[in-house]
Amino acid sequence: ASLFEKEADDEIPPSSMTKLMTLYLTYDQLKQGKLKLTDELPVSEKAWRMQGSKMFVAIGSSVPVEDLIRGVVVQSGNDAAIVLAEAIGGSEEQFVEKMNAKAKELGMTHTFYKNCTGWPDPDQHMSCRDIATLAGAIIRTFPAYYHYDSEKTFKYNGIEQGNRNPMVQKGTADGLKTGHTEAGGYGLAASSKRNGRRVILVLNGMATMRERAEESERLMDWAFFNFEDVTLFSAGDAVENVPVWLGTSHTVPLVAGHDVIVTMPRNWRQKASIKVSYDAPLSAPVSKGDPVGKLSVTGDGVPHLDVPLMAGADVPRLSLPGRAMAVLSKYVTGT
Repeated sequence: ASLFEKEADDEIPPSSMTKLMTLYLTYDQLKQGKLKLTDELPVSEKAWRMQGSKMFVAIGSSVPVEDLIRGVVVQSGNDAAIVLAEAIGGSEEQFVEKMNAKAKELGMTHTFYKNCTGWPDPDQHMSCRDIATLAGAIIRTFPAYYHYDSEKTFKYNGIEQGNRNPMVQKGTADGLKTGHTEAGGYGLAASSKRNGRRVILVLNGMATMRERAEESERLMDWAFFNFEDVTLFSAGDAVENVPVWLGTSHTVPLVAGHDVIVTMPRNWRQKASIKVSYDAPLSAPVSKGDPVGKLSVTGDGVPHLDVPLMAGADVPRLSLPGRAMAVLSKYVTGT
């Protein structure tokens, strides 16, 4: 759920936050077994010559994948990003095609990549919402590799550099990525988990590093203080019992089939309206898992939510004599 947004779909220069997709595709190769952390990848002249933030890989050398990941995550190394891109895609250009394909697959409708580093390009853009979507996908899909994001320093080739994420340095976030260009200003994608609840924030266009650090801290604290995760129903809970016509049981429980956990403002009980809708009676037979209703959550300041509800049990149809008796009973008693 989006807790707060402002110009979330504006297409902006993503700077080094671009590297989140470079990392996503790298982690995907690792998860599929097509790449290993110990594999050593060659450094091309193109990677070595790349300017901006650098890991300082040496031309003609080979660098382990794990070091390259740290070089991208901690040091924001443009050179490390290109080494990964060339190894996975064959060339940076072909890798960028994979980046755009994955963005489309993830529903990132305001994203277009021209490079794997975030180097300024007038045609390269993302939106803050898309960056948040990508950040969430990384955290959920690749928990085995997300831990690199919380490393505060990394030393390579005799050069130690600190993580550029101010919230990681302070311990108030466990990832993800900063960025800066003249056109886009200072940006940040950050995530924090407190008491089992995770929040992702993305901001861009800050005028200074200090403003970026202060605004990100303020927004993260606001999100945790003003909202809470609420379990409306657990997986097996009967939301309601629905009448069944001509079934071996007169009713069937309505269930969500999974835990329904929503993020609500702390005073949600005064603002939220929860409604269950379904057609009744249901006609037997009813099969467990059949979609038969909907739960809706609405309210001022409450994120709108629709949850499909399903039958929680099988209800076979009555035998012919039983159906006849039921129909006769209804005709005689009207019930």
